[in-house]
Amino acid sequence: LKNLKAALQKDAGKKGGKGSAKKKGSKKKDKKGGKKGKKDKDLTPDRTIESLYEELVKEGILVQYPKVKISDYLGEYSYLGTTLRQANIEPMPSLSDVRRVITEYGVLPMGSQTVHETAPHVKSIMIAGPHGTGKRMLVNAICSELGANLMDLSAENICGKYPGKAGLTMLLHLVLKVGKLLQPTVVYIGNADKTFIKKVAKNDMSDPKRLKKELPKIIKKMAPEDRILFVGTSLTPWEGDVKSLCQCYQKIVLIPRPDYASRYLLFKELITRHGGRLAPTLDLSSLAKISDGYTPGHILTAVKHVLTERRIQQLQRKPLTAAEFVTPLARIDPIYKEEEEQFKAFYDKTTMGKKRQQLIKEDGE
Repeated sequence: LKNLKAALQKDAGKKGGKGSAKKKGSKKKDKKGGKKGKKDKDLTPDRTIESLYEELVKEGILVQYPKVKISDYLGEYSYLGTTLRQANIEPMPSLSDVRRVITEYGVLPMGSQTVHETAPHVKSIMIAGPHGTGKRMLVNAICSELGANLMDLSAENICGKYPGKAGLTMLLHLVLKVGKLLQPTVVYIGNADKTFIKKVAKNDMSDPKRLKKELPKIIKKMAPEDRILFVGTSLTPWEGDVKSLCQCYQKIVLIPRPDYASRYLLFKELITRHGGRLAPTLDLSSLAKISDGYTPGHILTAVKHVLTERRIQQLQRKPLTAAEFVTPLARIDPIYKEEEEQFKAFYDKTTMGKKRQQLIKEDGE
């Protein structure tokens, strides 16, 4: 309600106080700026912010999200990173590194208007990783930490809504107008690679390329005073055009499969959170070793499968053992090395990946 009131006062001030000044200087600005006036035209000047907000909610564009803290994204620091570098092996980032990067790029700048205007302006982030690595959870965590509005512009979500070119223009206008007036706002694009996919599958009816032309233009127009962050997620980033993805998303964050330290922490924390008890009979070290290749989502599935209500009631007389978690894990396909190599190869082709390789070469010399 406070955000709505502040937005209404701001909107009323713009209409009343700056009208005459704009009329006088409009000709000069149009000559210098070219088509800027047309792009910034208000398509809904007679509508209130409440009605626009309500429309986006009814259409399923402005969505609710579960409250998640960034600290809930479990992951341990990579203790072998320095050792691997000394052996001329570039280590994969740990889940702790991912959490830190998302906090630095997504949460801290968006949390303060002053910081957002003075710090390096990050307009867009793409989070890429295998299934179950917590990409959507990180999006929800950014929104929860900021108390932000979440707009879902995924191809599957906007399919059949606001049809045609005029409809798309209106949709983007509503998203940006409400997003700017009720800051901070996170715009989510699921399967971000599909926007720039090289070849659309015949059975894909979601029109994934609908935002291909407009999305990069909108992101480019974002000013430092606009606390709007575009966050895309991707399971198969290599299916999209790498150059277009790099132009659209400033930062590309790669989530690896968890290392031994992170898997140990995940088992320990998830078992405790779901009603389990850590007993001497439960060999967490062995569990962490045999679960190499499994993502946090896979580990969570195994923990939920074991810790049923009946099993929790039996814990006092029958403590947990590591063997109980092996069967549910065996039913899940892990992340194989070939898939991880695909993510590495994709990242090496990105702008950030090329810069990183150059820095590694310079350090080696």
